[in-house]
Amino acid sequence: MRLIILSISFFYLIFNSTAKTLEENDHFNVSLDFEARTSILVSKMTLEEKISQLGNNAPAIPRLGVLEYNWWNECLHGVARAGTATVFPQAIGMAATFNPSLINNVAVVISDEARAKHHEALRNNDYSQYKGLTFWSPNINIFRDPRWGRGHETYGEDPYLTGQIGTQFVKGLQGNDSKYLKLVATAKHFAVHSGPESERHFFNANVNQRDLWETYLPAFEDLVVDANVYSVMGAYNRVNGESASASNYLLQEILRDKWGFNGYVVSDCGAINDIHANHKIVKTPEESAALGVITGCDLNCGGIYQRYLQESVTLGLISEKEIDTAVYRLFLARMKLGMFDPAEIVSYAQIPFDVNNSQKHDELSLKTAQSSMTLLKNNGVLPIDINNIKKIAVVGPNADNRNALLGNYHGTPSNPVTFLNGLNNYVGKRAEITYSKGVDLVKDGADGLNLLSDSIIKDVKKADLAIFVGGLDATWEGEEMPGGINVDGFYNGDRTRIEMPEIQQKAIKAMIDTGTPVVLVLMAGSSIALSGLEKELDAILMAWYPGQRGGDATTSVLFGDYNPGGKLPVTFYSSTSELPDFKDYNMHSGKGFTYRYYKGEALYPFGHGLSYTNFKYSKLTTDKTNINEKETFKISFNVKNIGDYDGDEVVQVYIKDLESKLKMPIKQLRSFKRVSLNKGDEKIVEFEFKPIEDFSYYNSNEQKYMVDKGSFEIQVGSSSQDIRLKKIIYVD
Repeated sequence: MRLIILSISFFYLIFNSTAKTLEENDHFNVSLDFEARTSILVSKMTLEEKISQLGNNAPAIPRLGVLEYNWWNECLHGVARAGTATVFPQAIGMAATFNPSLINNVAVVISDEARAKHHEALRNNDYSQYKGLTFWSPNINIFRDPRWGRGHETYGEDPYLTGQIGTQFVKGLQGNDSKYLKLVATAKHFAVHSGPESERHFFNANVNQRDLWETYLPAFEDLVVDANVYSVMGAYNRVNGESASASNYLLQEILRDKWGFNGYVVSDCGAINDIHANHKIVKTPEESAALGVITGCDLNCGGIYQRYLQESVTLGLISEKEIDTAVYRLFLARMKLGMFDPAEIVSYAQIPFDVNNSQKHDELSLKTAQSSMTLLKNNGVLPIDINNIKKIAVVGPNADNRNALLGNYHGTPSNPVTFLNGLNNYVGKRAEITYSKGVDLVKDGADGLNLLSDSIIKDVKKADLAIFVGGLDATWEGEEMPGGINVDGFYNGDRTRIEMPEIQQKAIKAMIDTGTPVVLVLMAGSSIALSGLEKELDAILMAWYPGQRGGDATTSVLFGDYNPGGKLPVTFYSSTSELPDFKDYNMHSGKGFTYRYYKGEALYPFGHGLSYTNFKYSKLTTDKTNINEKETFKISFNVKNIGDYDGDEVVQVYIKDLESKLKMPIKQLRSFKRVSLNKGDEKIVEFEFKPIEDFSYYNSNEQKYMVDKGSFEIQVGSSSQDIRLKKIIYVD
């Protein structure tokens, strides 16, 4: 396949009278290191050619054998927008697995499919968008407020969980070859970005230093330092007055100087234009373009660099040398991806196209969806005994809604399995299934779906069990939707209220009133308040946006073929009134954001998730009780499955500062592990901690992490509120 690429390049060269032959172009000389080859290539470019390469859609430079390339590619939970591909659960669902190694496996599959698609595109001379190797995933912003529409793209509200899941996702995408990158992953959106969507192009996030370093930056540091992510995307908003995509503090002082990042930075699409047009930091696009490059944003999605940088140089706003730095970083990435080497020496170029959408990948999508299923309530109605059920009434707008499987930034599944598909596949002729959409997700449709009809209520009354499948889909919560959905409860991609839409509440209440047991299956990407219905429902299963095998995964849990083990990566609040001002980025405001600061009583707390079996925790021990801040210490405890089913338990360890006079988080997740236990089995679980890393806070005056010495409580449990074991550690 590389021979085809070389022949294309050679075709360009022989028709350029000033070009050397391909063999004479030293940037193709594989005996040189990538850095030398990149320097040689950049030195041969004219200023105009250099500037042409700084946009997401970079044109070819025929005389140098440089092919056109589009940097914009997506793979949030599968290769997106590039045709048929395996679709995994949305990112928030992957976080609910609390299983970083599983997510690494998912990312390996995604990168296999991405490589296969890229090289197939090259064979067909296709250099279009979404066919490249540089991917704008993952989104590791902190899901600070459940109203944020893009929250389901993230790994939830906790910095530690986000960093652990994100690190493994990046490693799976970028591969482990000693020479070549498999893909380039992009940690986004750097930084302090979590709504409101309607104001993202001009909003200024005012954030204090402690919240910046303790909440908004840790996951980015994990991905840069531990996962060696090769790309970082800036955010649209300002952070304390600076454009996040042109911030010397964020992009130079923190990212490169402090963390040692050596990849490239890309702007969010249109963010450089916002610098003058909306943020009013400078007056002209020429100034915006120059400021972006000078502060460390190497690649512009949106075209400002390509249109205005030449004039910026003429005006003396930027030098060619400063432009060279950005061009060098971008071409070094392309070199490391093997784009200038023969395909036969790039191992990742050998991945066959038929891995895409393979049965093996489909099975992993099912496994991941099953692992993400989070059981919020169960009064004993689950698992369903198919032998004791003759009739099941299924109602709800997400029961046969393919959109509810996919979330956003998704590929095209070849055989998506909705809940209704999965139920029919499982039940077959063993029971009668009646189905009606019943109501719309949010508002009355053209068909007047407002209240459940008499015939639906009659079916529910006659049934042994009723299942309502509702929630939301990505047409209601997601990225900025200007001029789009602005109905009551929703605004431009965000939610203005977290309560379940009234139309669904009425339908569920009508079903409950029949006396038939009712199970609620929620498909959504964020927490939903149920306005008291949780007290009347017999069971509630949070299925997230579960991917192409979502229907099979959900059904397997309801009938007990798979014992749910997912946990909430977000807090479920009881009402919108529990939330602080959406625009306030101070984590302590009001009753506080997220479980780390929230002072109220959650509907379902962070880390919550039930099982069909029971787990007993015991024998918490520590190898030390008095330590200094740089010492390590170990804890161990036993977990035993004392129920009747095999199952998984996510053991969670939280740290609580007991003595500090400073404002500290109520508690913080500092370790977790998903443990599989057959019924009757018992395992010893061990973790290691270091106070300077796990007990620390950010001292704004000293500009570093420090430990406020005193007593700390080690809390071990099944959720942030279900704490089973405690132990005190003293830091001298």
